[in-house]
Amino acid sequence: MLEITEYTAEYIKDPFGILTGKRYEFVLDLSVPEDDELHQEHGVYLRVIYLADEERIVKYDFYERVTDQYLDFDMEPEEEEQLTAFCKEHLPE
Repeated sequence: MLEITEYTAEYIKDPFGILTGKRYEFVLDLSVPEDDELHQEHGVYLRVIYLADEERIVKYDFYERVTDQYLDFDMEPEEEEQLTAFCKEHLPE
């Protein structure tokens, strides 16, 4: 399961009206055990695009904290469910 230590959430403005629904960008700092293949020496964060109207994640990406290097990992279905619930619970006002 994901251990989220800190997060930010921000509404994504769409000045051209191209996107449908209210989308939010979450940036979540993760605590990853050393024995996990996702573990990175400088830490890991997760960038998530959440579509509030449909209560679902549109996209997510893992990054190494210091270098902002993209990490090619997928989440388990249970982790995606946990993350979706987290985003729904922590939408900015």
